[in-house]
Amino acid sequence: MYDTGITGSLWLARMDLTDRIERRLKLHDLRVLISVAEAGSMSKAAERLGTAQPALSRSIAELEHALRVRLLDRGPRGVEPTDYGRALIKRGIAIFDELRQSVKDIEFLSDPTAGELQIGAGEAVSNGPVLEVIERLSRQYPRISIHLVTGGVEKLCDDLAARTIEMAVVRLAEPILDRQFIVENLFDDPFVIAASTRNPWARRRRIQLAELADEPWVLLPFDTLAGALVAAGFRASGVEPPRATVFTQSLNVRNRLLATGRFLSALPSLRLPDRQHSLKALPLELPGTRRPVAIITLRARTLSPLAQLFAARVRATIKPFTKAGDPSARTR
Repeated sequence: MYDTGITGSLWLARMDLTDRIERRLKLHDLRVLISVAEAGSMSKAAERLGTAQPALSRSIAELEHALRVRLLDRGPRGVEPTDYGRALIKRGIAIFDELRQSVKDIEFLSDPTAGELQIGAGEAVSNGPVLEVIERLSRQYPRISIHLVTGGVEKLCDDLAARTIEMAVVRLAEPILDRQFIVENLFDDPFVIAASTRNPWARRRRIQLAELADEPWVLLPFDTLAGALVAAGFRASGVEPPRATVFTQSLNVRNRLLATGRFLSALPSLRLPDRQHSLKALPLELPGTRRPVAIITLRARTLSPLAQLFAARVRATIKPFTKAGDPSARTR
């Protein structure tokens, strides 16, 4: 027996929508819409796609007929999507991304030694656990290709939403409340006082923070979020932040100055040294500077097998850092 009430009407409406999608909505037409929106004009999109402009106009007209709404408007700046067009484009990008991912999944499953992965990382963790995972995976699977994007949390979340990266590994300054993301906290990472193993302080087992006040320091500017956190950590220890010889956000400059054996710095404990020199965390931890290191993914996106493998390796690499104890045991 058929429901002739509201439920039946909704069912018929859904069937009508499904029929329109299956019979009239073509992937080619959807790709045309996305291309026109990206190019900002029919002529530029036709050039990019290597086709004639009338063919693009037909594709857009067929989409608008199938959906019964206007998808594009012509304005002084060219062709722009309507609200309906933007809604379709957003989902369309996800559709093509999932299709690309499925092809990559098949390629990786047929040949696990090869594959391509786009990931993002904050600067501190990219030079720590992410670098270690990339090195080990590249040795085990020499034919894989990893595209690493570095940046702040906000930028990497934008990249995740745009589906240009599959996952991000970051040190969070504050919680992420946007429900489109899945945040997996791995480890609460503190800032530690770091020195080269060539620095005389690296041989000391007990150190008072006040003893280091007159040493040469290279620090993040205190007007940055991380720099302000470090300054607050000094004050929480009862010591004023030192007058740094060098203030810089450049990780390369910081590393080079630390490598001389003269300078001290404050670094997240997961920041591993490069291959030209080694660092050691002095037996000190700055109070109040612990922040979670997390893997962030897009809730509506299925991770590829290679991304899942990478995430598993990151978890395994960070696991020893979660053990309680002297922070110097966590920076190698």
